[in-house]
Amino acid sequence: MSTSLTISLLSLFVALLWSVVAWARLRKARRTEAALRESEEKYRAILDNIDDGYYELDANNRLVALNQALCKILGYAPGELLGMDGRKYLDAENAGKLNRLFDWISSGGAPSGTVDWEVICKDGRRRAVEGSVSPVRDGEGEIQGFRGILRDVSERKASEEVMRRQWAAIETSMDGMAIVDGDGRFEYVNDSIALMHGHTSRAALLGKNWKVLYASEELSRIENEIMPVLERSGRWHGQTVGIRIDGTTFPQEVSVDRLGDGGLTVVVRDITERQESERALRESEERYALAARGANDGLWDWNLKTGEMYYSPRWKAMLGYADDEVGTSPEEWLSRVHPDDIEILQAKIAAHHGGANPQFESEHRLRHQDGRYRWVLCRGSSLKDETGAVTRMAGSLSDTTESKHIEQRLHHDAFHDALTGLPNRSLFLDRLGHALTRLNRRGDYIFAVLFLDLDRFKVVNDSLGHALGDELLVAIAHRLEDCVRPDDTVARLGGDEFVILLDGVQDVDEATTIADRIHEALAIPVRLADHEVVTSASIGIAASSPMYERPDQVLRDADLAMYRAKALGKSRHEVFDSEMHRHMVVRLELETELRTVVERNELRVHYQPIVSLEDGGIVAFEALVRWQHPERGLILPDVFMSIAEETGLVVPIGQWVLEEACRQMQEWLPSLPSDRLVCMQVNLSGRQFRQRDLVDRVRTTLELTGLDPHRLGLEISESAVMDNAAAAADMLEHLRSLNVRLQIDDFGTGYSSLSYLHRFPLDMLKIDRSFVRNMGGDGTSQEIVRSFINLAHELGMEVIAEGVETADEVARLRALGCQHAQGYYFCEAVPPDSTKLFQADRLVSLSLT
Repeated sequence: MSTSLTISLLSLFVALLWSVVAWARLRKARRTEAALRESEEKYRAILDNIDDGYYELDANNRLVALNQALCKILGYAPGELLGMDGRKYLDAENAGKLNRLFDWISSGGAPSGTVDWEVICKDGRRRAVEGSVSPVRDGEGEIQGFRGILRDVSERKASEEVMRRQWAAIETSMDGMAIVDGDGRFEYVNDSIALMHGHTSRAALLGKNWKVLYASEELSRIENEIMPVLERSGRWHGQTVGIRIDGTTFPQEVSVDRLGDGGLTVVVRDITERQESERALRESEERYALAARGANDGLWDWNLKTGEMYYSPRWKAMLGYADDEVGTSPEEWLSRVHPDDIEILQAKIAAHHGGANPQFESEHRLRHQDGRYRWVLCRGSSLKDETGAVTRMAGSLSDTTESKHIEQRLHHDAFHDALTGLPNRSLFLDRLGHALTRLNRRGDYIFAVLFLDLDRFKVVNDSLGHALGDELLVAIAHRLEDCVRPDDTVARLGGDEFVILLDGVQDVDEATTIADRIHEALAIPVRLADHEVVTSASIGIAASSPMYERPDQVLRDADLAMYRAKALGKSRHEVFDSEMHRHMVVRLELETELRTVVERNELRVHYQPIVSLEDGGIVAFEALVRWQHPERGLILPDVFMSIAEETGLVVPIGQWVLEEACRQMQEWLPSLPSDRLVCMQVNLSGRQFRQRDLVDRVRTTLELTGLDPHRLGLEISESAVMDNAAAAADMLEHLRSLNVRLQIDDFGTGYSSLSYLHRFPLDMLKIDRSFVRNMGGDGTSQEIVRSFINLAHELGMEVIAEGVETADEVARLRALGCQHAQGYYFCEAVPPDSTKLFQADRLVSLSLT
């Protein structure tokens, strides 16, 4: 065979051989690839069916492989995760933890590692995971990335946290807790059960039998009563009595459960405080129930959550209902409230709920079953929940009808006169104040005040008695009310004084017309028992004026006008005018100056002789005070003595006059006739006469001046004596004991005192000048004077006539048997150094001849 052929055949063989080898290799590669695909599919199937998450990271920490479990854990689809940086799903702390593990494996610290960390899910939640990490190496052993398995342990971690907290709760619980093994010994106890029984630590109980916690008596009860129940049901709950290491016992609440191995779980609670609280609560409830049954108040309890109210039987009985006749709705209360009170009540409830008032209190009227309304006082308080909302309100209900009526009566009595039922001074001034307010608001508004004082009312009181006097006042009150309009106010100030507020008159003439109507009404006789009494009144009228600022100013001016009416003859009315105001100002100035008149030595005493109508001789001098005013000149007592009487200044002034008159009489004694007892007559005012130390004052004055008591005569007005006849008689007796002479002044001027005259130790009776002046008229006054003289003589008294001004009066008095007289006919009152004083007897002697 040729070489070329051989080479050709050999080449062909080699080519054929390489073809066979290539085909074999291709076939093997295909078989390997198929096996690899099958292996990968099996591997993928395994990875996708395990519960743990699988992932692979390349050198740049990008996810290059993962399974379904990982997608489920993170909440993403596979396409959302592949190629993403795996650190995106970790926070800084957990990323750092994983990087440290990678670094440790890369540095050869370990071929793989495990770690617990948290991943951030797609929905933002965090899930606890744990897993292992291993490196991915190339053919040369270089690390090209990491692969790992992670397991979701969120639920396990949560359960462990719950168990940890539960165990911590057991450890720190105030209740005692223990586990007992099948032999009855303590496997576990917490600190509370040990401390509860007086041990300082739990170690003192571990391994001990549970029976050490009970006394023998209680162990017997447990064995006989509790253990059989536990055997049957596997559980027991109830109360036992434990014992401490010091031997003291305490009540327990115990819960026992049997375990499968025959052991027990035990929970023990010391209920000493609870039992004491329960006992205190029972006692409190018993006291409350007893108090509620015995109390006169009704009780109520309002549940604002359910809208129901409890009403106690007493609450219902207060309104006349039986226990089953009132329901549980709040309307049972609110619907019975008086229409005028419901809004105020609801406002108070709302204010209390809002926290404005810590305690609820309301006085209102509730309708009784009989249809009438009764006053009640409702008190209560409320409870609030943690949000501050009121959930409950409870309180009591008291029937205040009687006390309300008493309060109303007291209020009425405080502002009304008890005798007549008319408004009193306080209420009158209040209404007068409202009238002044209207006057300031309305320029066309006019009102008027009438001040009435009954004339000679004291005569009725003294002659007929106070009971009939009161009847007269009541009758007059009714008549006054009949004389005015419905809107006017008639009030009684006290005694026999009345005032009337004419609210809204046209002018002053309308007020005087009403005054005329009152005069006419009072002129009609009033029947009092068997007597008919006719009375009259002096009325002062003050009309509204811008000058008035206070009610008392209006009343003052009406009072002044009334006194003017009385001074002008009584039974009439006068309207206050500017002249009266001027007199009032003068009067106030005089009052102010009068308070220091004695200290300023401005008082003077003038003397008027009293002569005998038998022989013309002077028998006495009457001391009459004068005020030597530095600006007004000599002021007569008619001007200032009424002021002194009202203010009480008459007492020091009268005392000064008494001392000065006694001193002057003592000075005159050497020049007086020795054959006649000439006296000094000094007037005592009503206020002086009522002074308790009057007798001592007179005695002291006589001692200081040295005057013989027989030469001092004291003149007391008829009104002062008759103001209190019994007390006057007693005072006169004490004065008589000083041996001074006593006489009644101004006799016959207003009081029917004839029946009392014989009771008084009097020496003289002085007839008032008004009777003397009228003796020359129709004869009536002369007959009255005659009766006075005859009466005095029958009682052993001498008679003095004052105010004698004519010779005719002298002649008439002598004819009637009057012994003494004084007046301008003989001599006016003159200073002590006047020469006229001792010429009076000469004038009398001439007139008698």
